[in-house]
Amino acid sequence: GGSYGWASAGRFHHAKSQLQRFLGMAGGFTNQRHNYSYAAGLAVLPHIVGGVEAAAGPVTDWPSIVGHTGLMVSFGGLPVKNAQVDSGGNGEHAAAGFIREAAGRGAPFIAVSPLGDDLPPDVEGEWIPIRPGTDTAMMLALSQVLFAEGLADRAFLERCCTGAAAFEASLEGRTPEWAEGITGVPAGRIRTLAREMAAARTMISTAWALQRGDRGEQPFWATVALAACLGQIGLPGGGFGFGYGCVSGIGAPRHGIAGPTFPIGPNPVAEFIPVARIADMLLNPGGAYDFDGEQRRYPDTRLVYWAGGNPFHHHQDINRLVRAFRQPETVVVHDPWWTATARHADIVVPATTTLERNDIAAGRRDRFWLAMHRAIDPIGRARNDHDVFADIADRLGFRERFTEGLGEMAWLRRIYDEACGRAAERGLNLRDFDAFWAEGHVELPRPETPRVLFEGFRRGEERLATPSGKIELYSERVAGFGYEDCPGYPAWLPPEEWLGAEAAREWPLHLISNQPATRLHAQLDQGRVSQASKVGGREPIRLNPADAAARGIADGDVVRVFNGRGALLAGAVLSGDVLPGVAALATGAWYDPADPSEPGSLDKHGNPNVLTADRGTSKLGQGPSAMSALVEVERFDGEPPPVTAFDPPEIAA
Repeated sequence: GGSYGWASAGRFHHAKSQLQRFLGMAGGFTNQRHNYSYAAGLAVLPHIVGGVEAAAGPVTDWPSIVGHTGLMVSFGGLPVKNAQVDSGGNGEHAAAGFIREAAGRGAPFIAVSPLGDDLPPDVEGEWIPIRPGTDTAMMLALSQVLFAEGLADRAFLERCCTGAAAFEASLEGRTPEWAEGITGVPAGRIRTLAREMAAARTMISTAWALQRGDRGEQPFWATVALAACLGQIGLPGGGFGFGYGCVSGIGAPRHGIAGPTFPIGPNPVAEFIPVARIADMLLNPGGAYDFDGEQRRYPDTRLVYWAGGNPFHHHQDINRLVRAFRQPETVVVHDPWWTATARHADIVVPATTTLERNDIAAGRRDRFWLAMHRAIDPIGRARNDHDVFADIADRLGFRERFTEGLGEMAWLRRIYDEACGRAAERGLNLRDFDAFWAEGHVELPRPETPRVLFEGFRRGEERLATPSGKIELYSERVAGFGYEDCPGYPAWLPPEEWLGAEAAREWPLHLISNQPATRLHAQLDQGRVSQASKVGGREPIRLNPADAAARGIADGDVVRVFNGRGALLAGAVLSGDVLPGVAALATGAWYDPADPSEPGSLDKHGNPNVLTADRGTSKLGQGPSAMSALVEVERFDGEPPPVTAFDPPEIAA
């Protein structure tokens, strides 16, 4: 019943909320903990800074960066293609404009990334190429330079942090020369960058993607430690933040008023799993696992009910997921589309699309609430999720409790009015529902004062919700868990799969499965914008020209990408923006196995999660580790099989 997914920006017809309200009233369900975007960060940050705002927002906002930042160092870059979207929708696409404004003021932008195009194309910045999965080693070396050259702000470390001495001791030998052998970044550039960061008002931005790998907690912890050494946390335009450029709302000025939302209600079952451990749960009922200081057991799951999501897009090691989805007695899916998840269900309920519903979009990071007027009547026998659950609830005897006697428009009016009530408590009076619905939107004003993350803490006005009340560079609590894959301080722990691993002898390319520029996740992959990006009908895979030449691959060739977990076809695109030894294949191509009955069958379309590993980041976070995957690529000779991912189902008479 976790039903993870982004089916619609609408807050009433939010499929997961509708499903969980229904299941909660029906007796309960196994819920999810955290998300696929930054699960490791959500687990580790409370131990370091007492909360998750630094990743989920609100972070230091862009106006503060524009006004005060003298240097922005972005580990993982600032991929503004990702900032086209946000959960719940967005009415203001501001990230790229703020970056240009800051760059126009003369603030240098430095992107530390395996990909050279992780900055906006019209922003002049420096690209520091780095081997994937090694950012922690570079951050530790930068911190080592700060201590060694007397550039660390010891007064800040003493006043606002605990564990600084232990962290400094852990840096022995973590020199730029040591880091160069791991990261490929020249030692001289690491040393000069540390000096530049100490000399300027520096904002450290770390992309969510960095923690989606083996030991993914470490780059986030190392980011906080590096920023603490600089001593600028809580200053305008300084410190650190996670997720800038990853979605539209990170860094966007916002009022902090919760928008309209559909009430889920209580879940009588306390059971949950870390969100990315779904295949483990289905394959190992009753199996033990560690999570954030607890030892837990997976429930015995007989029914999977999914509405508004597509795990065969976002989960790792799809061939393993195929086997996992064969374990429950029944799988029920609501979907408008014949997705891979629907194809693996026993019962498929045809759901309406956003165009067939009335709703309200209201992203929690956005300043706009948007009226979503139905454009067409429902097609065929498609129904919205609320009506489906209401009818099932009727047969189970709790329809009135589920619907509260309200239909679609009455629910929209209610959740809008409730949100207006919250706004009024903050002194903001908004137009009534009828005016909103006719006008089409409500705009909340920008805050008058730019937000600065940890500003009150720095001034001594607030304690952090950590045991010490301070930033914990060494955590006795985490150390006490005894996890070998997540000690009590930020450390370089080699991933199971990276270019320095023994496995790289057989699989010599590091696969980066980043977000696509032509769609939201896998949505509308069959649409003309996404289809225009395909190469030979397949998802494009970007390769460095030297790697392609060594394999006899030309631009536009169909290639086979493979490792011990699976194989897929993709279309080769040669690019100098890709570091040698790296292959970049965006997520979102619909899974299209040549033989759907056989796990491990060749994926004809190019879904990278056929190749990624389904293992937790660590025992602490148990997040997805998609970014730690090694592959090989070869030219595909002969006639490639046709793509059938978008073929409709065969309907029995």
